[in-house]
Amino acid sequence: MDLAAEAGKLVTDLVTQPWGRVSPSVYETSRLVTLAPWLIGHSERVDYLLDVQRADGGWGGPGGYALVPTLGATEALLTEAGRWGSGGRLAEAIDRGLRLLFAWSAASYPFPIPDMPAIELIVASLVERLDRHLSGLGGGPEAPLARWRGARLAPPARASPARLARFRDSLAGRPALPEKLLHALEVAGEAAGGLGVRPTSIGSVGASPAATAAWLAAQPVIEPSDTARRHLESVVRRHGGPVPCGMPVTVFERGWVLSSLARAGIRPPIPEEVLWSLGAASGHAGTAAGPGLPADADTTAVALYSLSLLGMPYEPAGLWAYEMDTHFCTWQGEEGDSPTVNAHVLDAFGTYVTGRTEPHDRYRAAIEKVSNWLREQQSPEGAWSDRWHASPYYATACCALALAEFGGARSAGAVRRATDWVTATQRPDGSWGRWSGTVEETAYAVLTLAMTGPVPDARGSVAAARGREYIRTRLDSPDDTPLWHDKDLYAPPAIIRAAALAALHAPGATLRQTPSKGTYHPSFLQNDINGH
Repeated sequence: MDLAAEAGKLVTDLVTQPWGRVSPSVYETSRLVTLAPWLIGHSERVDYLLDVQRADGGWGGPGGYALVPTLGATEALLTEAGRWGSGGRLAEAIDRGLRLLFAWSAASYPFPIPDMPAIELIVASLVERLDRHLSGLGGGPEAPLARWRGARLAPPARASPARLARFRDSLAGRPALPEKLLHALEVAGEAAGGLGVRPTSIGSVGASPAATAAWLAAQPVIEPSDTARRHLESVVRRHGGPVPCGMPVTVFERGWVLSSLARAGIRPPIPEEVLWSLGAASGHAGTAAGPGLPADADTTAVALYSLSLLGMPYEPAGLWAYEMDTHFCTWQGEEGDSPTVNAHVLDAFGTYVTGRTEPHDRYRAAIEKVSNWLREQQSPEGAWSDRWHASPYYATACCALALAEFGGARSAGAVRRATDWVTATQRPDGSWGRWSGTVEETAYAVLTLAMTGPVPDARGSVAAARGREYIRTRLDSPDDTPLWHDKDLYAPPAIIRAAALAALHAPGATLRQTPSKGTYHPSFLQNDINGH
């Protein structure tokens, strides 16, 4: 396989598909079924929900990852039944979904609720809508869903109706809704129309089809030429009806693709348009994953790191807006914290100060602080976990690579524990994975073993070689298991492929070398190469 050619095609696709590529979401698709039945592709969305229902009656990933999609799909199909009547396949799917939901409720939800954006509010709002449907079920005692008439679903303790009510009350009188809340505007209910929200120039609200549909549903008239409607139609056409959680995700996709390739030493030609979009990270507040989303430390750090690897370093001063006492937050007001965000901040700061002779005391102090914090977050087994990805192999790769390169001698033990854990958890077929072996997780494991040098031990070398063979035989038909966190689990195929190509190319005994200044000087940045 010509890895350079494959990487070049991947980078070209960043321009030809500028909104990014993201797998469909059961939850987000369900919200369009409920909120926008007039939108093109409605019957295809209903069919999609019916087609992807699991054998146990649920939807989505394992354990708690099924809660939001199962609630969303069941509510959407109940809404559809209310429009056209319940019967046949539709009634069967609803009944199976309700059986599972009430079984979970009776067992007090026997799984941890994953740390995903707005999950408590989303769950509470869906339970509210489900109870409303069930209280209003009509028909005689022989009706297909009669047994559910008047039933009430108890939500998880974390998703209480009181919490949702407090959130909605807090919206009253706000002059503007914070950007981070726009992504889940659909939980605002009837209040969504009175919040002064306006779509972006491309028509999206919060970079979310569900949020955009909620905004449209609150408008008195929806003209065919409405930019938000046309935006949704464009998103729908990408998957033939179903829709993803986030769209567009332009900078997110470009940053992760280029950083994975460049770190492993793959340097295809980069179109200037792509570099321009990453350059927005040099601003005082950084950059967002895509239009309609708030700026965040993660996207900012990865974009700046990518530019540094490509020989276009900017001072990462915008990241100071996210500094906390012990670490860096994803955005101000974040509930929780993220090791991978801090690993990416460490990459950005470490690359910036590497090879510079002038003093950068504040950056060096931050590098030490973040390194200390990351070491504290490591599990006793040697892994890391994170709030933005379901797999510990992603978090472990991010943290181990950053600490190996910029964490200093004190991080050597943490890096060794990480590689030992990765080696010990390889599956018999050469893959790695939380629930089953996947190309994506195997790529992260191989990168952890191959790029935390200086030389992997014999067991690590053998494990990495077996992992590469697993990737190589499946690269053209990966399963793209959804592992990334949004309101639902999703898969970004371009980012996954970049990680796989990087794993196949990564040297077995050499760390990435920071390119010298001036490696790549497009004309439009000749005067800005050092961020001035």
